[in-house]
Amino acid sequence: MSSAQIPRNIGFIGLGAMGFWMAKNLRSKLPESVRLHIHDVNKEVLEKFHTTYGSLGTVIVCGSSEEVVAKSDCIISIVPEGKHVTAVYSSSPGGALANPHISGKLVLECSTIDMETSQRVSAEVMRRGAIFVDAPVSGGPAGAEKGTLTFMMGLDATHPHLERIKVILGMMGKNLFECGGPTLGLATKICNNYISGTIAIATSEGYNLAIRLGLNPMTFQKVLAVSTGGSWVNSNCNPVPGVDPKAPASNDYAPGFKVQFMRKDYDLAIRAAEQCGAQLYLGPPSLQVYTEAAAHPDCVDRDSRVVYRFIGGPERW
Repeated sequence: MSSAQIPRNIGFIGLGAMGFWMAKNLRSKLPESVRLHIHDVNKEVLEKFHTTYGSLGTVIVCGSSEEVVAKSDCIISIVPEGKHVTAVYSSSPGGALANPHISGKLVLECSTIDMETSQRVSAEVMRRGAIFVDAPVSGGPAGAEKGTLTFMMGLDATHPHLERIKVILGMMGKNLFECGGPTLGLATKICNNYISGTIAIATSEGYNLAIRLGLNPMTFQKVLAVSTGGSWVNSNCNPVPGVDPKAPASNDYAPGFKVQFMRKDYDLAIRAAEQCGAQLYLGPPSLQVYTEAAAHPDCVDRDSRVVYRFIGGPERW
């Protein structure tokens, strides 16, 4: 796709921990002539974005999702939960579907939510003549800031708008996967986070055990990195404070993917398993760990690898 084919007006809804950096990378890589229309319920973050990145190209602050749709040819959204996606794509005044001119526009929905809500919203969007693709992301706030996110797209290689979508998402990430069809992007993300969340608990328990047995966690990290117990969590987001200075754990578990969001995603996996008849033996007890950690005053709002703290792992070793 040539730059001439990039939409002249792109909308971005949701400037949270992920969306802020995604929109920043989008604005920095789009041609200056392309107008970026942004909206978030937090007015301060809108002003911060406009002040910080408005010099990279036109940034227009919108007062509602409805206004974003009115001014944009492509709309990207990423918000915390299904109820927020429902609110964004409401047909009530201010909602994206309140605008009668959404037909023909491209909607890329990047939130991690339940598949039922995605299906319902997708049906409403497409009923009005727009194109809807679920495209959740993985990589956390750090990946969003670096522009190295993985996008799991709910489409296959025959999708008529695939190349246009890949160009837009490629400005915010480097790994773009066609997962097979509507909601399968979400299915991929939910399964990924189930695995990631389970590994984080196992890694935390393993380090807790290793340190109490007398191992140096920095040595243990190096061993795991080249052994069968190794993982992305061990190498990139180690749960033990001080092992990796760049990991959230070494900064009181901040910033990062908040433990309550992992609890939400883990619950999505268990609910999906119940619906399709998949047995998850590790799921229920692990969900309990995240539920209790998300409610603990020393863990809430911190990176999800704070489960190491929750289970009583030594932080001074």
